[in-house]
Amino acid sequence: MLWLLVAVPLVFAAAILIPEAHTTLFILSVLAIVPLAGLLSHATESVAAKTGDAAGGLLNATLGNLTELVIALAALRAGEYTLVKSSIAGAIVTNTLFMLGASFFLGGLKYHFQEFNRASARLQAGLLFLATVGLLMPSAVAEMDSTSAAAVTQKLSLGLAVMLIVGYGLGLLFSLKTHREIFAAAEHAHNDEMPWPIGLALGTLAGVTVLVALVSEIFVESVQKAAEAFGMTPAFVGFIVVALVGGAAEMASAFSGARKNRLDLSVGIALGSASQIALFVAPVLVLLSYVIGPSPMDLQFAPGVVVMVLLATITAMFVTNSGRSAWFVGVLVLMVYLIFAITLYVLPPRMQ
Repeated sequence: MLWLLVAVPLVFAAAILIPEAHTTLFILSVLAIVPLAGLLSHATESVAAKTGDAAGGLLNATLGNLTELVIALAALRAGEYTLVKSSIAGAIVTNTLFMLGASFFLGGLKYHFQEFNRASARLQAGLLFLATVGLLMPSAVAEMDSTSAAAVTQKLSLGLAVMLIVGYGLGLLFSLKTHREIFAAAEHAHNDEMPWPIGLALGTLAGVTVLVALVSEIFVESVQKAAEAFGMTPAFVGFIVVALVGGAAEMASAFSGARKNRLDLSVGIALGSASQIALFVAPVLVLLSYVIGPSPMDLQFAPGVVVMVLLATITAMFVTNSGRSAWFVGVLVLMVYLIFAITLYVLPPRMQ
């Protein structure tokens, strides 16, 4: 699929020459992200071969989330806080349900059963549950019938942002330093493919991540208008379309790892990315809104959004509890995601 790399210069040229052709830019940006995701996948696997699946999954999640962070920062400067929150929640749900479920399904089609480190999955799901509680509190406070509710929500969001970042940092310290032996990867099938040299892999990761971020910006600018042409609602675009395309690079690595019986890498990318967005990216955006935003942003999400994030977290905790997976487990997780997608697709715009 590397021949699709021709779409990368084409999308940049089209963005300059025909900036109003939103549907064309939308299609070209999607075609450009696909081969870039493939390169990122192979580079990540090469790094993971040297560092281990736990660190490799963390590295892929971090670089993959740079795309969401760049998109969110652009929206933050413009004061588009609704778009910022929608992209955050959508990325959490998509990574937790779609990426994890599809990894289980694709790996299960090739292997009868697959095993992964249950302790690592439990840690990531626990961090995600912590973030969900953090998102729930401002939404609950906002429902108070009080003129001071907005001020309380803002102060609470600021305190929670700092607390969540600290919790994420301590989680990294626990898993990568003080108790790293608990999170060793499960046994995997032998991989005959030769990994890239570590220098080439890291250089590819850095370069491709920048290109993905630039293409994703063009995608986000064109997706709203293109969505109208395709009959998609704003909620569906923010939660489903933007999240799927923004996470394409991570998904390529997760799916490839599952097909090679390296499910620790897949689970680490899926849940690690979701917990990183919830515990690090979202709080950092709250803090940065005091510096680059027109006004401070809070962590108040719509009640329906919080419910989806909570249900996604509970689903992840449920299916990773045993440390084993099969293709039907993936189907169950994907069906939960499809229920959310169908609901958002048919929901009238005035109710979103």
